[in-house]
Amino acid sequence: MDRRQLADFLRHRRERVTPADVGLPAGPRRRTPGLRREEVAHLAYISTEYYTRLEQARAPHPSREVLAQLARALRLSEAERAHLHHLAGAPPGPPPGPSREVRQSIVDLLHRLPNAAATVISATFEVIAWNDLAAALMEDFSALPRRERNLVRRAFLGPQPDGRRLYGVSDVAEFARNSTQQLRAATARYPDDPELTELVRELLDGSEEFAELWATHEVTAAPTLRKTFDHPVVGPVTVNCDVLDITDRDQRVVIYTATPGSPSEEALRLLSVIGTQRLDVPG
Repeated sequence: MDRRQLADFLRHRRERVTPADVGLPAGPRRRTPGLRREEVAHLAYISTEYYTRLEQARAPHPSREVLAQLARALRLSEAERAHLHHLAGAPPGPPPGPSREVRQSIVDLLHRLPNAAATVISATFEVIAWNDLAAALMEDFSALPRRERNLVRRAFLGPQPDGRRLYGVSDVAEFARNSTQQLRAATARYPDDPELTELVRELLDGSEEFAELWATHEVTAAPTLRKTFDHPVVGPVTVNCDVLDITDRDQRVVIYTATPGSPSEEALRLLSVIGTQRLDVPG
């Protein structure tokens, strides 16, 4: 444990975080840049005395739990979290579960693609970010509880409105196979994640198809380059599928675009106008 380097790192990171970043009022008499020591201690659920000793290079070895709480309070990046652990003499172990935090630059990217439907998918196939056209093409994810935003759960367990499985995509069988393989690989990366364990148990109990695919122990999934959505308002929409890996967070950006000049491009343009309205439902 390098106490002096740890103390300097904590102080510099504390001074970088503003009260507004963590939902605190700035106050009229704030003389120090960033947060006060007592504010960091409060956010990290540790005593002000202990945190002060950390910044003075006088504290004993912090536990992994304390380090995790400090990383969250100081809004550290993944690289900074790892550096904090190394300075404290406790190299980080594997993450307990898949990251659900989407970088703001990625969220901004989604909304700069007005002619494409784009989502961010976690390692467990949860839709964790989307743009307006993706909501119009698939579903208004903002209106769903978090557990219902999981595409694997939806593919195997439903619901299936109007008899359409997984938004009526043409490659649903291929998606079922590929997603099972990728979920199998995720369980090896996150063996201690209770949400992932519960998801797999739920799928095994509720779907014979999933259980059969799971039993093959396959972990290599083929990419899907093209698929057709059976949309209840605009009809079939055929799109090209491009996937960008966000490796540091184990996430994927999925981008759906239609061939220029095609009927599907016109359908996407119409969806961008009507959004998530259901024009096929009587008012």
